[in-house]
Amino acid sequence: MRFYTIKNDNKQILAVGFGDDSVYDVSTFGVDFTDMNGLIKTLTLNECKEIFRKEKAQNPIALSSVKILAPIPYPLQDVLCIGVNYTEHAKESQNFHKEKFHKTADAIYFCKRTAPANHDGGIIPLHSELTQKIDYECELGVILGKDAKNVTRENAWEHIFGYTIINDISARDVQKDRGQFYFGKSLDGFTPMGPCIVTFDEIGANPALSIKCYVNGELRQNSTTDLLIHDIPDILCDLTRGITLRAGTIIATGTPSGVGMGFEPPRFLQSKDKIVCEIEKIGTLTSIIA
Repeated sequence: MRFYTIKNDNKQILAVGFGDDSVYDVSTFGVDFTDMNGLIKTLTLNECKEIFRKEKAQNPIALSSVKILAPIPYPLQDVLCIGVNYTEHAKESQNFHKEKFHKTADAIYFCKRTAPANHDGGIIPLHSELTQKIDYECELGVILGKDAKNVTRENAWEHIFGYTIINDISARDVQKDRGQFYFGKSLDGFTPMGPCIVTFDEIGANPALSIKCYVNGELRQNSTTDLLIHDIPDILCDLTRGITLRAGTIIATGTPSGVGMGFEPPRFLQSKDKIVCEIEKIGTLTSIIA
């Protein structure tokens, strides 16, 4: 299953799809949810599989006829992010910051404000009064389907509702000058997400998915999601030792090498640039710099 938030005839609708070019208003399956937050908090993935069955689908809506919003336009909390979680990206990051590379034993966490999350085809503002060094980061996003506390590696995957694509847009000069991530990664429009949430059963545990990013058609990032330094069970086990992660939590798992700051000289985004993030089995997420 694929869950979309769409705008149809100026009305926001939560819709479900089954891998083709049509989606279906979830209300036609006899449930009443207007957003993914409510659905995830109420239904388990198994219940979703029972309710949203393709043979029960009716009144298809062509995706080409509607505006696709972020699957969770207004997350209940900030997106939780993992920094430098691919070895080659860690190296290019430390090179940009003029630091000696060392592989950290502990994950680096930060949060990213969304108000709202940007969407497929969305415009990213230049924010030229604050930054001259906007960068892209294609990442696998993980959506929790139930509250998580004291998670073990053995039960970690039971907590995953599904996966999406996140582009962790970053103002590198703000990030570097202030010595912290939050502000430079949380400017308005800096969290494109989508185009949908693909449920866990379609992709499974230990996903080894192709992850790519193109800028104006040029392939910049090209890796696979099984090369994480700290994998998804590691992240959940680590954080939930001291933090209860609620159902609906969104985790961006880190980006591979090939970001703009990794080039010599760096290649930051400019006005009218088109960024396409692509993850196997999920789709593409396109953004345009204002």
